[in-house]
Amino acid sequence: MTPGILPGPPPDGDYYWWIGGAMWGTLLDYRYYTDDKSYDDTIMQALVHQSGEQHDFMPKNWSASMGNDDQAFWALATLVAAETGFTDPAADTDLDWLALAQAVFNEQTDAGRRTYTGSCSGLLRWQAIQYNNGWDYINTIANSCYFNIGARLARYFQNDTLANVVGETYDMLVGVDYIDAEGNIYDGGHEEEDCKDINKAQFSYNAALMIQGLAHLYNMTEADTWKEKIDLLLPRTLEFFFPNGTAVEPACEFGGTCTTDMLSFKGFLHRWLQSTAYLASYTAEQITPILKSSAQSAVDQCTGGTNGRMCGFKWSSGSYDGTTGACQQMSVLASLISLLPTPETGILTNTTGGTSKGDPNAGSDLDSHFEALAEITTADKAGAGILTVIFLGMGLGAYVWMSI
Repeated sequence: MTPGILPGPPPDGDYYWWIGGAMWGTLLDYRYYTDDKSYDDTIMQALVHQSGEQHDFMPKNWSASMGNDDQAFWALATLVAAETGFTDPAADTDLDWLALAQAVFNEQTDAGRRTYTGSCSGLLRWQAIQYNNGWDYINTIANSCYFNIGARLARYFQNDTLANVVGETYDMLVGVDYIDAEGNIYDGGHEEEDCKDINKAQFSYNAALMIQGLAHLYNMTEADTWKEKIDLLLPRTLEFFFPNGTAVEPACEFGGTCTTDMLSFKGFLHRWLQSTAYLASYTAEQITPILKSSAQSAVDQCTGGTNGRMCGFKWSSGSYDGTTGACQQMSVLASLISLLPTPETGILTNTTGGTSKGDPNAGSDLDSHFEALAEITTADKAGAGILTVIFLGMGLGAYVWMSI
């Protein structure tokens, strides 16, 4: 079928476009930690094919469900490619892993993607396109993705200015109480409610994205500014999402409804905490034992299917829950990856072996993805008026005829 994606989106299949990007990011980490290169051609084909007409992960085929977070998850995959030394794209593709991520970051920095209303002012919207449902929702995941991408670009290029820019996003999330004083991270609120109608659901990928981004900045600077934020978020994340030492997604597992998207979150939690333990090594003492116990629980319930090895979602139950899918398999794979040692090459930068060059202007000079509507002229208005009179006359005539 179409390279790079899983069957969907609903109702054509279970998976939205962004899950494909998440899967390739997981397989890139698998490749890095295991040195298994057997999927290289498939990963390369997927990322190149879905990069979009303007090399910014905004393919027109997916515009009807294009959130800023959807676009960002593909950029997160190309950052893994750059940071782990994955083969650079062929010259005839005119692609570069870092330039793809920079294009996404620059487009999402643009004022057109943001709200400038009241307390929400400056934050990134959920949706990338104004016509999509959810344009008025100002949520954490879009902003935590943006923060994470920017933090990793800052470390890769040792760019203090960029670090300060993404630091402002963190401060804005605190300013609207999406991040509270106890280290909880909430889902979001609406522009028309001044972002005060906070949905207090907590999802593990928000916390993991923020913590990993902070770890990149701490690794780059060793500044207390970033360490203090890690030390606020990490203990609450471990407490809330790993009760009894096993990863759970409380918002959906405990009496809620788990969407297909939510079935992928535990894998991100494991992967991004693993890299945090490496980048901010003082956190390893807290993180590593929990990743081990959680991975054990994950594997213990992979007893489903005809082969007796399929994995479910509810790891803490101790038994297979009867669900099967790409997200469940991907999450358990990620839990196992998170136990492997980081290769000696480390998480690369442009001075420690990274070969991706990037383009700081990527995405900043692209044409609009959607043609602007032509300006309405006086002739247009006159023509519309004539047509209106004609159709009203026809309707009235039909009514009179039926009455007679």
